[in-house]
Amino acid sequence: MSKKNVCFKQVSPPEKDWSGIPVPLTEKTISERKEKILKKMKERGLDQIIIYGDVEHGSNFEYLTGYFTRFEESLLVINVHGEITLVLGNENLNKATKSRVTANAVHVPHFSLPNQPLSQEKSLQELLSLAGVRNNTRTGLVGWKMFVSNGEVEKKLYDLPSYIVDTIRHIVGNEHLLSNETDLFIGEHGVRTINNANEVAHYEYGAALASDCILDAMDKLAPGVTEQTLGDSLNRAGQHNSIVTIAAAGPRYVSGNMFPTDNAVKCGDTISLTVGYRGGASTRAGYAAYHQHDLPVEAQGYMDAVAVPYFRAYVLWLEAISVGMAGGELFGKIDQILPRQDYHWSLCPGHLVADEEWMSSPIYEGSTEKLLSGMILQIDIIPAVPGFGGASAESTVLLADEKLKQEIKDAYPEMWLRMQKRRSYLIETLGVNLSQDILPMCSSVAFLRPYLLDKERALVCSD
Repeated sequence: MSKKNVCFKQVSPPEKDWSGIPVPLTEKTISERKEKILKKMKERGLDQIIIYGDVEHGSNFEYLTGYFTRFEESLLVINVHGEITLVLGNENLNKATKSRVTANAVHVPHFSLPNQPLSQEKSLQELLSLAGVRNNTRTGLVGWKMFVSNGEVEKKLYDLPSYIVDTIRHIVGNEHLLSNETDLFIGEHGVRTINNANEVAHYEYGAALASDCILDAMDKLAPGVTEQTLGDSLNRAGQHNSIVTIAAAGPRYVSGNMFPTDNAVKCGDTISLTVGYRGGASTRAGYAAYHQHDLPVEAQGYMDAVAVPYFRAYVLWLEAISVGMAGGELFGKIDQILPRQDYHWSLCPGHLVADEEWMSSPIYEGSTEKLLSGMILQIDIIPAVPGFGGASAESTVLLADEKLKQEIKDAYPEMWLRMQKRRSYLIETLGVNLSQDILPMCSSVAFLRPYLLDKERALVCSD
């Protein structure tokens, strides 16, 4: 595989282009989501599925309701006839009427916060039965992840709290009728892995916001600026983060702390910036430096040892990916140009994103899963070369065939124009021979300043 020429040169930065206008999911989209779930249930012979949700693990629940349950645990029970019941604690019971799908509600105080009133005389088993959980029926449990071993989904491992699983198991009465069906939602053929034009527009809002925040933080970064000041640039518009916000200068996780402090940027520091919202995250990692001589002595070779090889792999990702490609093929291409034994990356070099920052990934070693039109993908390659800081320009793109492109162009012409401007920047300014199947979800895709104090130059491909 030939290696592209990469140079560090003066280049105009990408345009900040967050629209600032949230795009709600339409009634048609919500109806399609419900129908996709019911179709899968029938294909699998499931009589009912029970979807778990909380603030950290609420995306499968939110797929139908439009929101996640704050503070508390929750369940959504849907049977094969399409009847839905929400099982809610004290502080979310009043949200049942806000659900995007029509649903009954059952109040379960057991899901409430510690020491709140448990004024319900019925047991949890009685309440779940009241919610529609039935005896002797094929029942799927949906948490937030599936467990895959040797290519097979482990159907008898569950990630719901044990007191809920034990109660459901007792009601169903037959262990053989109970199974983990989270892969109905995520993973290969999962209903949430493919997005329509409305869903793309809904998620582009957050992906572009994260990107603009990162660009603002990069512009603000300077010696003497505190991590908290950088953090102010990253969290914005009152939106819920999908990932822990990082603004770190120098060593991270000092005394176990994960959040920005009053620590000030110093020339030569490693820098880590991360922010994510629904639809995508953006990150940057490099050095607080104007040029090579600002780096610590042991890191003088950073550009050639880490930044340039990482950028080459990133560009290859953007150029090689296509609709219908097997995820394992893309994994292999990245492993060839950025060998794991040398660069020590260990996670999937790309994954699916939606309401959560990492849904699942079709891009893993040996994967035969197809990369399909409608997938929103995070470019997530994490080199870890001993003696050097990291390099990162993690960002979000959409894989789209001609049909989806036309739907986006017709329904969301302003977003379509933003995506075309982003494509032009990647091709004309950064020199990326961008795949025809890629629509960038934000403007900062592939924009990498390894020396973050140098606001004029970035890595680009050259002939």
